[in-house]
This record gives sequence, structure tokens and C-alpha cells, in this order.
Amino acid sequence: MMYSILILAVLLLLLAVNGITRFAFRQITQMKLQTFESIFDYLEGSGVFTRERFNTLNKREVTITSKDGLKLSGYIVEPHPGVNKWVIIVHGYTVSLHVSTQYIDMFEQEGFNLLLIDQRRHGNSQGTYTTYGYYEKYDVQCWVNWLLEQYGDDCVIGLHGQSLGGGTVLEYLAIADPHVKFVVADCPYSDLTRLMRHQISVLNKLPSFPLLPLVNRRMERVAGFRMEQVSPLKAVEKSRIPVLFVHGTRDNYVPTYMSEELYERKPEPKRLLLVEGAVHANAYGVNPARYAEEVHALIQDALEENVHPAAASHVQESRHSAAYS
Repeated sequence: MMYSILILAVLLLLLAVNGITRFAFRQITQMKLQTFESIFDYLEGSGVFTRERFNTLNKREVTITSKDGLKLSGYIVEPHPGVNKWVIIVHGYTVSLHVSTQYIDMFEQEGFNLLLIDQRRHGNSQGTYTTYGYYEKYDVQCWVNWLLEQYGDDCVIGLHGQSLGGGTVLEYLAIADPHVKFVVADCPYSDLTRLMRHQISVLNKLPSFPLLPLVNRRMERVAGFRMEQVSPLKAVEKSRIPVLFVHGTRDNYVPTYMSEELYERKPEPKRLLLVEGAVHANAYGVNPARYAEEVHALIQDALEENVHPAAASHVQESRHSAAYS
């Protein structure tokens, strides 16, 4: 009798662990996506963009095919026709390109045209799993190539990514095209394994062991990647592309220290903006003026270096403590 009870208890435990593992895997790679209405409720509540402006925005939908055959969708917003400066805006987890509209005015004032993209599995793009930059960095590569094909190889391109998008654009640094001249990484994660350990143990109060290894094994088997294969820390350590790291001081979803350690790891040129009181992914809403000021400085330095690389390097070294502290 005791033996049967023991066997039953073990089976129930295994079923529970398997169920929790499957649930965690879905939450990490296939969480329910937010709707157009919920995204604009947030944007309007933050005062950064409205659905009325989006509906009347002069925009054009474009599609490309990813390296693994998925249809990827985006919108072209071209306030400066004929100008060769472009920025690609990459959104975060469970949202869509609509959340990226909040940055249109900022980059338009800098003289840039914009490409807002839907990440794989989000918005109008195809895909089954989110891989945190493992496959998405190649999607960014495809978009960069598309811009160069459509608008000429004299294009100057910048990248802006928020949350998942921030991790994605940093992962892209490992394969970056020389036409990409700057990157803004807003609330990015520094390492996927450590992020998931934080979210499992700190936010969800579950033991990271054995859950994390079990989820990781399922990721590799079902989604085709492992957590340890995604580490923006490794991607930034050899990159000389100027990067602005942005993070809210009250972000507990992706801890603030992750941007700080990315900043410490990356070689110059680099900038770090910590927005006091901002939680996850709302740094721009909390302090748009300071945000835009730092983006402006990043772009000015990047374009100055692009035009006069030797002179810019000398100026950059002379003002290091003022510009990048």
C-alpha cells in the first residue's frame, strides 16, 4: 500500500513539474499578445502618442521574408523624402510596432525617416516562438539589407530597441552592417539566463532549479535555441558602434543593473541614461526631454565620427568624461 502511494506521489510530482515547465516555456516564448487597443490605451495614458494620430499618419506597409522563410511586416514613415538617414524601431515582448510610434517625433526632429517593424510572432509578422534575439538579430539584418536595397547604399542607419527590442538590437551588434552608425537600447537585458532566473525566482517566487534547466531543455528541443546562446553582454564587448543604454531606476522586470553592466562591458563610444522613477519600458514617458537630449547627443557624435572619423576620435577622447559619464 505504501509503495503504491509513493509511486502515485512521484507520478503526481512529475506531472506537476512537467505542467509548470510547459507553462513557463509558453510564458517565455509564446505569451499572449497585446491588442491594438490595449497598446494605445497605454500610449495615450502616458501622453506619448494617440490612436487618432496613428490612424492619420502618412505610412506605408512593407513586408520582407526572413532567412528562415517567415513573412515580416513593418511600416515606412517618411517625413523627409529623399533623405538618406533612417532609423529602425524594434519593439518589446507581446506588443507590436504600434508601441514604437512614441519615438516618431523624436527621430523626425533629428532628420530621420523611420521603419517601424513587427518582430517575428508579433503584430502582422509570422512566427511561432520568441527567441530574444537569437533569430531576431537576423531579422534586423534582413531589414537593414532591405533599406539599403530600396534607398541606396549611401544610407545612414540607426537602431532603436525597447526591452526585447533592446536585447535584439544589441545581439545584432555581433553581425552589424557598417551602414549602422548608432544604437539606442532601452531597458535591455544583459544575459537571457540571468534574466529568466530573476523573473522565475524574484518575480514569480519559484525555485530556479530545476525549473530553469527544464525550460531551457524544452526551448532547445521545441524553439531551437538555448538561453546561454543569448547574451548581449558578449555581443557588445567588441563593438565600436556608439550605443546609448537607457533604463528606468525602478525597473524590476528587467533590472536596472543590466544596462549598467552592459555599459561597463562595452568599449567606447557609449552613453548611459538612467531615468529616475521610471519602471519597465516607460523611460520616454517619464522624461521625454532628457531622453531626446541624450539621443540627440548620441546621433551628433555618431554622425560626426562618420563624416570625420579621425577628428571625431580625437574630440571624443578629449571630452570623454563629460559626454559619456
